[in-house]
Amino acid sequence: MTQSMMIAVIAGGVLAGMVYCLCAQRLAAILQQQGYSGRAFLKWYYRSRNIERKKASILALAVALLTALISVCFSFAGYRIANLVSAAPFFGITLFYYFAESRHALKVPARATARYLRLWIAYAVVMFALCIGLSFALTAISLVADAGWLYLMRYVPFCLVPLVSPPVLVLVNFCMKAYEVPHTAKFLKRAKAALAASPCVKVGITGSFGKTSVKNFAAVILSEKYRVLATPASYNTPVGIARTVNEGGLDCDIFLAEMGARRRGDIAALCDLVCPTVGAVTGVTCQHLETFGSQEAIRAEKGELARRAEKCVLGRTAADMDAADALVMGRDFDAEDVQLSLDGTRFTLRLPDGSMSVFVPVLGRHAAEDVAIAAALCSLLGMSAEEIEAGIRRIAPVPHRLERRDANGLVILDDGYNCNAEGARNAVEVLKLAAGKKAVVTPGIVELGQLEEEVNRRLGAQLAGLDLVLLVGETLVLDVRNGYLEAGGDPAKLRVVPTLEAAQSVLSDELAAGDAVLFLNDLPDCY
Repeated sequence: MTQSMMIAVIAGGVLAGMVYCLCAQRLAAILQQQGYSGRAFLKWYYRSRNIERKKASILALAVALLTALISVCFSFAGYRIANLVSAAPFFGITLFYYFAESRHALKVPARATARYLRLWIAYAVVMFALCIGLSFALTAISLVADAGWLYLMRYVPFCLVPLVSPPVLVLVNFCMKAYEVPHTAKFLKRAKAALAASPCVKVGITGSFGKTSVKNFAAVILSEKYRVLATPASYNTPVGIARTVNEGGLDCDIFLAEMGARRRGDIAALCDLVCPTVGAVTGVTCQHLETFGSQEAIRAEKGELARRAEKCVLGRTAADMDAADALVMGRDFDAEDVQLSLDGTRFTLRLPDGSMSVFVPVLGRHAAEDVAIAAALCSLLGMSAEEIEAGIRRIAPVPHRLERRDANGLVILDDGYNCNAEGARNAVEVLKLAAGKKAVVTPGIVELGQLEEEVNRRLGAQLAGLDLVLLVGETLVLDVRNGYLEAGGDPAKLRVVPTLEAAQSVLSDELAAGDAVLFLNDLPDCY
């Protein structure tokens, strides 16, 4: 192999590695969404009807066929010229694929954390090495075999790299854990030490639904009397909580930690980190049944916080949990006489030391219960009824949790954040209060394991009677569609569209000022 040939082989491998890294950006972001779990990522990628895998297969097939075709067509000019010309469709198609994908933003964009950047750099190094090594190997084999046709087609196998990109990404992620696991452990240890040393009251908030809303409402109410620090957004993992502590400090009287769980042991790990003395369990549904395996496992996991905390607030569907000292919804406190509207929710808040009439600019029957749980938690933390009432007056809607927005005369109900069966029913109930045409856009409800078909059929039945039902994608819409039709829904008012963009196009044609639309559950990219 001559020096000029070696330079060409290396250059080709570097350029190929570069474009393949660009094309894999979405995959890296989705791996991050999966909590860097290689098993969960591969389960998603290789499930049937995964559009990302289909696109990668089409990319590989198209590039391979065109590269082979161009090589054959230009073989009259010599093998090296043919190989050089065949690079045009290779780079042209892969770059087109990258820019086409870039136009469709991820619902949850990749967060440029230190871990993500380390993973991406390591993956890029491996891909460059893979492509350069493959380039050398294919060239060497063709030269040793001394077969003209093999030399002519030596870059065609290159085009199949997109098919192995996901396993390579998972392998790199697995190898990176040799650094990430002890690095994360050190990060968590630092946060745990800070929490243990702080005199602030540590509060854990968990449940299958309403965690973020209850945390936000409680933070607003508690700030009437105390200095409060709450984990931001939906930071409900050990790393998210540790990041809040390590980056912001604990200069507060009360620390509110939202605690999420998708697998057994998650709440125990969070309790070990935070050591909460006060807890709140909003309730239990079949959400995350897919990863827990059974509703009993979900209840046991959420109940871990109730068992560990010295004092606890239990929502209606968590009332039977084992807790040493608990305020239980329905017995010790409640949201009663709930009145719904498109402007907010009015109800009577009953607390252990009195009742009060309450109005909050938050929509849905579940909003009243979330406020009641937050208020009971504040009562447990030493606030009077008067202080709680003053705090409630400052409550604002939580983004993407049945949040009302108005645009061009339309009432838009944004319930796009990870809905559950109970919340979906409440959201549809609010939509039906609208005066004009009523439309819903939904891809269905996920992470329900063996109950997915049943729950989505019920959701479809609840949508019967609306003026326009747009089902997005192909994940669960068949079950929603069947439930809708079985409940007597009008087939003419039901449409299945491939993307949210397509749904928005239909809405612009069908709705006018005075109408309302509910966006129910905007699925994460891994669905």
